[in-house]
Amino acid sequence: MRADPRALRFGAAVTTLVLALVLVTGSVWLLAAQAVVFALGLAGRSPYGMVFRALVTSAPKVTEDARPPRFAQGVGLAFAVAGLAGFVAGITPLALGATAAALLAAFLNAAFGLCLGCETYLLIRRLLPAATWEVHQ
Repeated sequence: MRADPRALRFGAAVTTLVLALVLVTGSVWLLAAQAVVFALGLAGRSPYGMVFRALVTSAPKVTEDARPPRFAQGVGLAFAVAGLAGFVAGITPLALGATAAALLAAFLNAAFGLCLGCETYLLIRRLLPAATWEVHQ
C-alpha cells in the first residue's frame, strides 16, 4: 500500500493545531477526538487524509510505503491515550507531557517532513530479523 506524502504532512499540520489547542484549553474531549483520528489513521482511514483528497485532486508525483506512517499513527495513539489517562486521573504532568510529545512529533513532520514514528518503524525493521516481519505482514 502506498501513501501520498502531501496528505501525510497535511494530516500532521492539522494534528499539530489540534494538539496545540488541547494544551491551551486542557480539553479532554478534543484529545479524545484526536485519539480516534490516530486510531483511524492506524487502520488506514485517516479523516485528515480524506479531507486532503477532497481538496487536492492532483495525483502525487511520488508516493511512499504506508506502513511507517501507519506505525507512526499508532505511536501517536499511544501518546494520546497516555495523555487521556493523565487528564482522567488528574496527573497533569502526564497529561501535558504526553500531549506535548505528540505535538512535537506532529510539528516536526508538518514543518520539516521528519516523521519520528516512521523513523522508529524503520529502525525496528533494521534491528529485528527479516523473518519476523515476513510472518506478520
